[in-house]
Amino acid sequence: MSFQIEHDKWIQMHMDKRRGERLDALKRGHGFGNRLFVEKVWWPLVGHFTDLHPEYEVRDWRGRSYFVDFAWICGNFTICIEVMDYGSHGTDRTKYRMDLNRMLYLQSQSYLVIPIALDELKENPAFILGVMRNILTPYFHLPKDPLAKFSKIDRAILRCAIRNHRVIKPAKAATELEIHKQTIIKYCRKLVERGKLRPIPGKDGRVYAYEYIGALDIPDLY
Repeated sequence: MSFQIEHDKWIQMHMDKRRGERLDALKRGHGFGNRLFVEKVWWPLVGHFTDLHPEYEVRDWRGRSYFVDFAWICGNFTICIEVMDYGSHGTDRTKYRMDLNRMLYLQSQSYLVIPIALDELKENPAFILGVMRNILTPYFHLPKDPLAKFSKIDRAILRCAIRNHRVIKPAKAATELEIHKQTIIKYCRKLVERGKLRPIPGKDGRVYAYEYIGALDIPDLY
């Protein structure tokens, strides 16, 4: 729903922070394949871009600068994601070898490296989404904002949003949850303050719905 807006804000934020080679790498690197990944996989799975870094600079075994497509920094863990196009990685045997060496080296430095075939991403994004969900789910539950701090109503509202493709409309939720509409609105506003929901304004500027921000698979919600 708000992918385009949040994506553009995210990229602009990183551009504003970068200079020189790092800025050039972002301008060159965040192309079709990378955008397709964040639209078809990352956004449906996570719902925000917090701690996800595009064209993230690392060092290879020779100490040379190298930019991975994405790095998700989750606490003490750094997960690198590479979207690999056969045309750019497979036809040049030397480049193909170097790319594999870099991934192998990053693994040796305690990075988790996830390679994704661009062709698979284009033809079967549901497969990539499912695999990424299995890989990343344990990291979603690291103690940042424990759901134990959320009330029963908070959890019911978040579950309702997840069931309805991330969107919760207070009037509809009031009927579904058998809770007064104004109570739903009050709790939704608190969840906005806590970064779990974002308001969706209508054409008149008033808020009629909210969008869930976060991973879809959270066992503690159920």
